Amino acid sequence: MRKQLVILVLAFLSLSVMAQGQKGSSNDSSHQSSKGSKGSSHQSAIFTGFSGGMMVHIGYAFSDDPRKVFSNTGLGSEAYVNSLPRGGVSLGLGGTLRVHLLDHIHVGAEGDVSTMPLMGTGSNIRTGWGGAMCDYYFHCGKVRPLLGMVLGGGAMQRLYVPDQALNTPYTSGAELQFNASYTKSGFFLMDPYVGMEIDLNSHMALLLRIDYMLPFGKTGSSLTQSVKWSSFMTPTGPRLYVGIMFGKLGN
Repeated sequence: MRKQLVILVLAFLSLSVMAQGQKGSSNDSSHQSSKGSKGSSHQSAIFTGFSGGMMVHIGYAFSDDPRKVFSNTGLGSEAYVNSLPRGGVSLGLGGTLRVHLLDHIHVGAEGDVSTMPLMGTGSNIRTGWGGAMCDYYFHCGKVRPLLGMVLGGGAMQRLYVPDQALNTPYTSGAELQFNASYTKSGFFLMDPYVGMEIDLNSHMALLLRIDYMLPFGKTGSSLTQSVKWSSFMTPTGPRLYVGIMFGKLGN
């Protein structure tokens, strides 16, 4: 109830401020004074726009140990383990919805899916995540630099298919056993990012963003094991996002 009351108060204040700005600008006979009145009302408004859109991303995720990459401790001999990848290129797609507050803050939510193929055997790591986002931006003409963070969670699916399964010829009657594995684990995340938006017109902007996901969670399945920052789920790494935002950009 308290949250609903706060939302109603904020909405009422924003509508009141915008209504006063419109009334003041219509009463001014001078074009210069009308422009100044609109500028002051725009700066004092709480709600200054809304936007949303889609983003594609490319990045490089990595770990210090292939066993962590595949979440598998039984990969084979040490020599074989050392030959396995510790990271790879990830590709994905996501989207975001947000409102603009005080002409300098974005608040909203976003979600993404990313896939990292490995070894050419069908092995891959697929990650889906989402959460609440918030960033601060400022205006440099048609460019808006921004700094923000996403807080949320997701799940990581790891499929390991050993290359022996492809390189070993099948012999009739022989029993072949390979240490293939599939695991799925959830995690929390902090995802800081920096970027910029470039206005294409009054209702569309190009978004460029770089983040560095910091996922963390339980490294084992024991319910008694505590969640620690040192128990980072892996792999982790940077990503570059390119997207288009649509809406009332507040300019």
